[in-house]
Amino acid sequence: MTRLDTDRMERGKLAYADVMTVPAPPESTPVDDHLRDFVFADVWQRPGLTRRERRFITLPCVADADAEDPLRAHVYAALNSGDITILEIRETVLHFAVYAGWPKASRFNMIVDQEWSRIHQERGLPVPEPEPLLPLSTPSDPEERLAVGAACFKDINCLPFAPNQDNPFQGAGILNFVFGEMWLRPGLARKERRLITVACVAFQDAPFPIISHVYAALKSRDLSFGEMEELILHFAAHYGWPKAAHLSRVAAEQKQRVTQEWAAETDGAGRPPADEFGPESADT
Repeated sequence: MTRLDTDRMERGKLAYADVMTVPAPPESTPVDDHLRDFVFADVWQRPGLTRRERRFITLPCVADADAEDPLRAHVYAALNSGDITILEIRETVLHFAVYAGWPKASRFNMIVDQEWSRIHQERGLPVPEPEPLLPLSTPSDPEERLAVGAACFKDINCLPFAPNQDNPFQGAGILNFVFGEMWLRPGLARKERRLITVACVAFQDAPFPIISHVYAALKSRDLSFGEMEELILHFAAHYGWPKAAHLSRVAAEQKQRVTQEWAAETDGAGRPPADEFGPESADT
């Protein structure tokens, strides 16, 4: 092993411990080496997203992957580090349930409870009482709730229209709950919900949600072009390169689309300043 290899390994061990809040495992298979030296020492340390923001990409990836040990490890690390609060991770589970499915979210939720208890047991502290669920911050009147859901749908998706209310999926599901409540819940900021959503639609095989949510994340300016690129790289490391390659292609198409729309909206006066969206946007 060369000095360069040794330095890289040590840097990887420090990075792993910093992110996961436990020492790096002693095993030294090729997978272990590259997980430590590339994923943790390189990807997690990149400046385009904060460590906290990267948690919101990682958690849906490991929750969907049916791999219990990585899910437990990342839930524990997110909570033990203090990067994500118990309220925020529980909101993450709910958001994941909508975009990735309730059965996997049920397992995710169970592991959150178990790791939260583990952390308090390790610290010799009682587990705090959960935050009260009621009252909700969204309207309880059905018609008002649907109207709020329609307005939120248009705002989140950057569209001038909302779905009809003529079937249970669109009325009771999309307008009443997903946009009438979930996207409006105070437990997570909208940018954090964008990170979770894009990760979820990237590992699904539905063609339209990935286009619509990548477009909306960029068009709304909740994510800059540079942040989207970092999201894609982080997603690749935690879910796989083939689906990340597809996400990258969709992102490239939507960058072009929103750039053209921004130019049209300014009526020839030029795009918004490049530094508002990150240096990468200036080249797109």
